[in-house]
Amino acid sequence: MERLLRACLNTWNGLVFATRSEQAVREEWMALAAALPLAFLVGATPMRRFELVAVVLFVLVVELLNTAIEKLADRVTTDRDPLIGRVKDMGSAAVGVALVIAGLAWLFALAERLALI
Repeated sequence: MERLLRACLNTWNGLVFATRSEQAVREEWMALAAALPLAFLVGATPMRRFELVAVVLFVLVVELLNTAIEKLADRVTTDRDPLIGRVKDMGSAAVGVALVIAGLAWLFALAERLALI
């Protein structure tokens, strides 16, 4: 039980730190806050509503991992290093791909709701 409590505390601390230090994380929290009520308007079924919220959470997860990579890379060296730059670019690319997935899911659900498909 103590291990679970520590894991929850670590999770909370990580979320707080990322939210305080990263604008992108704050923006994704705002997107999640907007997605919760919008999912009920756009999603035609309970499962579709869940999926719409889940893809926004997926973007947040990828952004948290990207933030962790960037913070670790900055800790390793503050010098300009081409390899670290590539690693950071790959983290950003992962966020971009997650955003495309989320955007497509929302567009599909909207098209479904409007009976376009």
